[in-house]
Amino acid sequence: MKYLDRTLRTPQENLAGDEALLDWCEEESGDEILRFWEPRQHFVVLGYSNRTRTEVNLDSCKMLAIPVLRRCSGGGTVLQGPGCLTYALVLKIHSDLPLANIAEANAFIMNRNRNALNPLLDGKVLIQGHTDLTLQGLKFSGNSQRRKRHFLLFHGSFLLNLDLALVEQALQMPSQQPQYRRRRAHKDFLTNLDLPADDIKEAIKRVWNAGDALNEIPKKRVEQLVQEKYATDAWNLKF
Repeated sequence: MKYLDRTLRTPQENLAGDEALLDWCEEESGDEILRFWEPRQHFVVLGYSNRTRTEVNLDSCKMLAIPVLRRCSGGGTVLQGPGCLTYALVLKIHSDLPLANIAEANAFIMNRNRNALNPLLDGKVLIQGHTDLTLQGLKFSGNSQRRKRHFLLFHGSFLLNLDLALVEQALQMPSQQPQYRRRRAHKDFLTNLDLPADDIKEAIKRVWNAGDALNEIPKKRVEQLVQEKYATDAWNLKF
């Protein structure tokens, strides 16, 4: 598996970067990839089918100059920014399990990520909901998936030192909630790990056997995706 630690200039470019890697692997039958990036500014990211006004406090985001963007994968709406470590896995889909369907892929990938982090967190990490990682019932990682014919994109973030009060300001209560949330407010549902990003990176790299460096991201495809999708209201505010 190839490894890329690359944060691009803007949130739009970084979201496009994940999709560009998926497209590149799909079209070129490339190697599997693990990418990390660390946001430099706060922004909201809607899941592909989320409704903007239902999930986002647009007045607060406008006042705080927080962009509202949309990713190419499913899942819920989140706030990302400094204090988040974001990752993306681009994995080859085989006809046999465990990546042959959405549910099996979720279980396989989440179990592997949990196993990677357990040594750092005294073996207390649980998988709850569909694709959440939790510590003592509090969520520190959310994840989502997009599939093509030959490859899938599985990406998410780890909360290390995110401003959780800002999450409360930027997001509405989610329209769909896992049962274990019990309608808790964001500040009572989320937790930061307070771990160095490098420790998380090394643990995830090790469990996925990602050692060979990938030195470049498909820049032209990133630029195209930003221009056509991620920098447009037609995409970001489509629902």
